[in-house]
Amino acid sequence: MSAKKMSINRRSRTMSWEDPMIVVKAIATLRGLDFLRAMKDGSVPPPPVLSLVGFRLTEVDVGRVVFEIDPAEYHYNPAGTVHGGVTFTVLDSAATCAVHSTLPAGMALTTLEVKINYLRPIRSETGLMRGEATLIHKGGRTAVAEAKMLDANGLLYAYAVSTCLIFDATKEGAKAGE
Repeated sequence: MSAKKMSINRRSRTMSWEDPMIVVKAIATLRGLDFLRAMKDGSVPPPPVLSLVGFRLTEVDVGRVVFEIDPAEYHYNPAGTVHGGVTFTVLDSAATCAVHSTLPAGMALTTLEVKINYLRPIRSETGLMRGEATLIHKGGRTAVAEAKMLDANGLLYAYAVSTCLIFDATKEGAKAGE
């Protein structure tokens, strides 16, 4: 079978972001809940990944966070559905932020492990999706949160459980990723 050149209908997308170090510095001075509320209201810029993927923080409370995303064709994989990595990114972000909402100033976290189940495909015509996360357990060094990807009718598309490592963001080793 010979390969034919397919007709191309080009599309483009432009993004911009703020200096991510503003966010890093805010974590050192704000409680997790205050930091997330400041990010939601725009007084602290969101991390660049939100602009890159195209999702936004819409709800914040202690131990609970919601991100929203409008699925678009630039999220598609070769099968014409939203790439699982996009869904993963939204759910991982929601889960870690649910944990972060409980932290004191100067503390941060990173994902240790995520288990995700994809239940149905997401397409642009699926419409607005919500990544809702809730804290399940918080210890001194680790925490666990669950996150669900839901459509506007509450239908479940993906479910994740995330384990996070909590650390002191003010220590040099933590800043350097050591």
